[in-house]
Parts: sequence; C-alpha cells; structure tokens
Amino acid sequence: MSVLVVGSIALDTVKTPVEEHADLLGGSASYAAVGASFFSPVKLVGIVGEDFPNEHIAYLKGRNIDLGGLQQVPGKTFRWSGEYMWDMNTRETRSVELNVFEHFTPTLPSAYVESPVVLLANIAPSLQSHVLDQMSRPQFVIADTMDLWINIARGDLEALLQRVDMLILNDSEARQFTQETSLIKAGAKIRTMGPKYVAIKKGEHGCLLFGDGEFFSCGAYPLEDIHDPTGAGDTFAGGLAGYLAARGNGSIGFSQLRHAVVFGSVLASFNVEAFSLERLRSLTQMDIEARYQAFHKMSQFEVLG
Repeated sequence: MSVLVVGSIALDTVKTPVEEHADLLGGSASYAAVGASFFSPVKLVGIVGEDFPNEHIAYLKGRNIDLGGLQQVPGKTFRWSGEYMWDMNTRETRSVELNVFEHFTPTLPSAYVESPVVLLANIAPSLQSHVLDQMSRPQFVIADTMDLWINIARGDLEALLQRVDMLILNDSEARQFTQETSLIKAGAKIRTMGPKYVAIKKGEHGCLLFGDGEFFSCGAYPLEDIHDPTGAGDTFAGGLAGYLAARGNGSIGFSQLRHAVVFGSVLASFNVEAFSLERLRSLTQMDIEARYQAFHKMSQFEVLG
C-alpha cells in the first residue's frame, strides 16, 4: 500500500552550538515522506516557490515519492530558521517566513483520493480536515499536531480527532492539550476525544503508545552524537506510516503499531545524526535492519525468579 503525506515543505537555516547551515531541505512533509519511503511508495502534497532547488525535487523523486500533488507557484518557499542550545533539546525559532505556504490549500490529484494510509503532517487542523474531505474512505489516518494549533485552533483540532485513527504529539503538547501532568492520563484522555490510538513522543526518552486497554512504551536508541534534531518527530511519523502501509495487509491493529513505533524510532535516530535529511540520503535497508535488531536486543531483559 502507499502513503499519502500532506504537510509543509521548507528551506531551513539551522544553528547548533558548533555548526550552522542554510537553505536546507526541511518541512514536516519532506521529513515524513522520506521516512515513509524506506518502506512503501509515497504520494506527497505540498507547496513550494519558484526558488525551490531542483536538486531537492530530484532527491524526492529518487526516493519513489510521487510529486503529482506538489504545487510550485510564483513566490518564495516557506523558510524557517532555528537555533539549538547545548542540550540539543531546547530550540529557539529565530525567524519564520511563510511565503507561498501562507495561502496553501491542499488539493489532491484524482490518483491520490483512494490512498489507503494517510499521514496528515504538521499543518493547521482545518487544512488536515480539508484533505480528508477530498478522500474516499482511507483505511488508516494519522495526524500530527503541535502546540500552536492547540493554542489557536483547538476547536478545529478537536473536530479533526473525530476523523482520525491515530494522533501523534509530543509530551509537552499532550500535557497542554489535556491539562494532565501524567502522560498516562493524557494519552487515555485524548483517546476519549476520538482517535483509537495515541502516540506521545518523548524525544530522547522514546515514545508511549496507547490503544484500547493496550499500552506500549518504546525507548529511544542511544546515540553518542546528535548533530541536528530538526525533523526527528516528522521522520518518526513517516517511518511509522510507511511501515504500516508495507505490513498492514488490510488490517492495522496494536501489534502492527508496536512494530511501527519501533521502526519510526529507528528512522528518527538516523535522522539526527546529520543536518537536514543528509543522513537519510546514504541510509540503506541493511542499516535500518541492523539498528532495529540492536534496538530489540538491548530492550530485552531477564525476569528474575
């Protein structure tokens, strides 16, 4: 099965305590689409300006990503600039230029409307709902969100949750959305709002997955060096969605989601090893499988009698 990914495509400038790089390929849809492409074909919907480099388009096409839904219009591409502090968890946004993204309205080509797995990457919930309005009964819908939409578009977000199978958000957003300090309570509360499954990302501490009376805690792969955390959550979501499309076989349940969370975490661990999507450019299926096996081995423990 294929994955439909809808979200932002950007040119990023990222500064860390030791490096700074400009005009990097970024945006939630870029990271998610490339992450998903390691497991399944991808259909991408987004918008860029006339300044968007051809090399980035060629790279996305080379990843078996269908760009029939990519709008290229007069004007400048969405640009974001951010700086990470020494802990690589704290980030400060230095500038945001929406440019052509400000008036983005996702329009699905006819070949996209029956996509079985849908990943609504981080855009306004009203636009995420607009995508679903154009679709014909997708099998599994995943939505990502952020603190901005919780603050300024809560009503739209709550309406969207009635239409999705899974919501992905991070730990601070889960607490903000539910006003619960306990992530266990927060995950359970979000499920009552509509989605059957909830994944709460905890950065370097892994991810929590909630289902109907089911719970799974996934750690994070230990890394000695992190060069750029940008897009890690989007890569996680893309890897998760791609794995589900590849392995769902017509039925997606908690068992498949557990494995999808692990593979999404593995993809995210590679992503942070270099700026932008550079590490994913050289990543192979053998690399992914080897890290998955190592991750699985280190997660096992002996029950003492």
